[in-house]
Amino acid sequence: MTAPIVTDIVPPDATGDETPPSQAEDAGAADTPAQAVQDGAADAPVEVETADEIVAGVASQSETAGSLLMQLDQLALETSSFRVSVLDLLVLGGVVLLVIGGAWLLTRAVHKAIERFTRLSGSQALLVEKLATIAIWGAAFFVGIDLVGVDLTALAFFGGAFGLAIGFGLQKTFGNLIAGIILLMDKSIKPGDVISVADTAGNETFGEIRKIGIRAVSVTTRDRREYLIPNENLMINQVENWSYSSRVVRMNVAVGISYDADMRLAEELMLEAARKAPRVLEDPPPVVWMSEYGDSSVNFLIHCWINDPEQGVGNVRSEVLKNLWWLLKEHDIEIPFPQRDINLRDNPQLQDLIAAIGGAEPRP
Repeated sequence: MTAPIVTDIVPPDATGDETPPSQAEDAGAADTPAQAVQDGAADAPVEVETADEIVAGVASQSETAGSLLMQLDQLALETSSFRVSVLDLLVLGGVVLLVIGGAWLLTRAVHKAIERFTRLSGSQALLVEKLATIAIWGAAFFVGIDLVGVDLTALAFFGGAFGLAIGFGLQKTFGNLIAGIILLMDKSIKPGDVISVADTAGNETFGEIRKIGIRAVSVTTRDRREYLIPNENLMINQVENWSYSSRVVRMNVAVGISYDADMRLAEELMLEAARKAPRVLEDPPPVVWMSEYGDSSVNFLIHCWINDPEQGVGNVRSEVLKNLWWLLKEHDIEIPFPQRDINLRDNPQLQDLIAAIGGAEPRP
């Protein structure tokens, strides 16, 4: 049994012309998609659909709660093309708090997981943590936008504007971010390294890298001063890294000995003083070099090695010098001080001065 065929007969218009069905459909199609949206956008105010969905869902479960939400939704600021209610603001705040809290908890969980993954080195763990943090907060941003109900395609214009802002206003910030990632990838700078830095007066000192942040590297010196050096500066400028490939560092201790001293005995005492210092390494062993014949002393350099430069070098130098002081005292070896010979030319005034000092009468 077949279904009956129903045929719609289009009546002619007032002029007697009959419009074919295909042309009528085309005319209707030309008006409905774009023009209807424009007409609707001009008449109806823009609302956040998420709030309406929440009201409908809560009202289906609880009539009291639904009525309360409807009252909050009625308290709104409305214009011809925009409408925002108290409920919309509450939903927006809740979504923001939820997304930020979730991203923070997820970041902490990733940090804990990376700490337990002991096979990663310090720089590798920090690099993975930074990349994961960027990915988490980026995903949180788009999830929050989607939960609020904002069409992502509407952000295309703002994406272009944001790109221009990065190009002009945030160029240095993003440059430092990329530089920090590059430094962690090639492991040229990593937390725990000891590098040489200069203060505002140009005096050079050294410090330990405590943290590599998004914008700058934190370097703490022995006097607890903390320098924040932009990542980009460390990438494009020359950096003196004391512990890049090895933590073993050589330090020099300058010593002056009297010309009358036994040089061989003095060298043995210098080596003994260096070996007595707790932080001086046995391998490589300390050595003594004669550097020059000075004005008042024979000058030596004691070369000794340490493997913990972050603990400082001045305290090791002090320990070696104190040990050497007592050893030289025990063996009667003099540590000279600067001496000068003064030659006085003979003249009448000098003779008068000598005579006055000796009590004689000056020359007439």
